[in-house]
Amino acid sequence: MKSSHPPSVKLLLVDDSELVRTGLRTLLGAERAIQIVGEAANVANAVASAARLKPEVVLMDIRLPDGSGFDACRQILQQLPDTRILFLTSVVDDRLVDEAIRSGGHGYLLKEIDGRGLVQAILDVAAGKSILDPAVTARVMNLVKTGANQPKLLDSLSPQERRVLALIAEGKTNKEVGQDLSLSEKTVKNYLANIFDKLNITRRSQAAAIYVRSDPS
Repeated sequence: MKSSHPPSVKLLLVDDSELVRTGLRTLLGAERAIQIVGEAANVANAVASAARLKPEVVLMDIRLPDGSGFDACRQILQQLPDTRILFLTSVVDDRLVDEAIRSGGHGYLLKEIDGRGLVQAILDVAAGKSILDPAVTARVMNLVKTGANQPKLLDSLSPQERRVLALIAEGKTNKEVGQDLSLSEKTVKNYLANIFDKLNITRRSQAAAIYVRSDPS
């Protein structure tokens, strides 16, 4: 008899603190929708574990003993471009937020988040959404000031491409964008491909950051 429950999200935990990993394993291990497939305490083990276990989501700390979570993120995405990286950290500043976006991360949360919020964030990231902690969103908005004198990067986009990008920046999936704009999911993917090409980027998180920095509204 087939189970009516959807497949659980395969999750890899990466944090140099055994105490933190134990806490996360206790919290998330009780969730039927999430399957913890492995743990790592440094960059090297994170990359090796991801290659072996092929998780759908990696919950990644930033400060690791042999490098940074950003290093691990880049290396994992080189091998497994469909893997989703969700940063979970106790630290936030403009430089770290910018680096998280540049490394290809799909979300950035502070460790102060409650358990229910963390579970939902993992599920949302696995579903294709981009997740930012409210405090991080404020940081991204502040980055607009640093790019105020840069050329308008969005000028090359058509009005419809801008509408698609605005919804992507809100964290919506291709399907949700299509529903909002009455477009097929395939058409949304085509628009995204054009946007990525025009902006010379490869990831949704980069597109969202550019939109926030460049759009005056």
